[in-house]
Amino acid sequence: MSTSVLFDAPGPRARARHRFLTVVGLVLILGFVAFALWKLGEKGNLDAEKWTPFLTSEIWVSYLIPGLMNTLKAAVISVLLAGIFGVVFGMGRLSHNAVVRWVSTVVVEFFRSVPVLIMMIASFYFYSFNGIFDSDINPLAAVITGLTLYNGSVVAELIRSGVGSLPKGQSEAGLSIGLTPPQTLRMIQLPQAITAMLPALVSQLVVVLKDTALGQIITYPELLNAYGQIGSYKSNIVPAMIVIAVIFIVINYALTRVAAYVERRLRERGRVTITRGAAGPGGVSEIDTTLIDEQLHKADERALHDR
Repeated sequence: MSTSVLFDAPGPRARARHRFLTVVGLVLILGFVAFALWKLGEKGNLDAEKWTPFLTSEIWVSYLIPGLMNTLKAAVISVLLAGIFGVVFGMGRLSHNAVVRWVSTVVVEFFRSVPVLIMMIASFYFYSFNGIFDSDINPLAAVITGLTLYNGSVVAELIRSGVGSLPKGQSEAGLSIGLTPPQTLRMIQLPQAITAMLPALVSQLVVVLKDTALGQIITYPELLNAYGQIGSYKSNIVPAMIVIAVIFIVINYALTRVAAYVERRLRERGRVTITRGAAGPGGVSEIDTTLIDEQLHKADERALHDR
């Protein structure tokens, strides 16, 4: 039986070529960074007095910390709502009812295709013109709406992929003990799919956190918006952007490490894990039979109780 090879292990010459290209790439990147720093230094953007304000509490208390709190607030609310949205429409895409499945598919595919910024702007004008929220809440509501619709659609697709990646015997086992298809999905398949996609969900937090910066376009006072205020106040836009970029990098790196830790722990337990971008049979490890037995036992007890 023939097998398809997706990637051939590189030989000695290929490895040497890869090392050479890696060195060339690093040299080019370092050269670009050095050139950029040199040009910024020529313009006086890296002078010591430009960085001094960041050593005082005024800039942090008045601009950076409030901006960071607004960023985290929008991200946390969006993640919670996106989780609810994703579970509802993810299960809808798996429904045996053709109408529910069709409507859920249209909703998920539509909001996955529309850029987040467009949804934020459309939501902002919709809320403003119809007076749904107070004027000071409209930017936050629009940011949350855009992030919820897009990321909720991604979560829904992760749930569909997670359930689809489970062995067919899972659904057959549920049906064999008297559960209906919706009960089998809710009691047996969905808990395993959620466990499987935990690393992908944590990684999605990075996307949500970064996309909150788009709220600057609709006047939401998030962290990135603070660089303009600091630059106007202290005439140090470049240092302000660098400091804010470092804050974003530190937070996103921490979230990435959390995702890696969760995935490693799940793999050590032998459970299914789905990484972002690989939600499918190719991104799944072995199934934990202990988890399956637990879910089947619980489902059996519930079925007997219902009878």
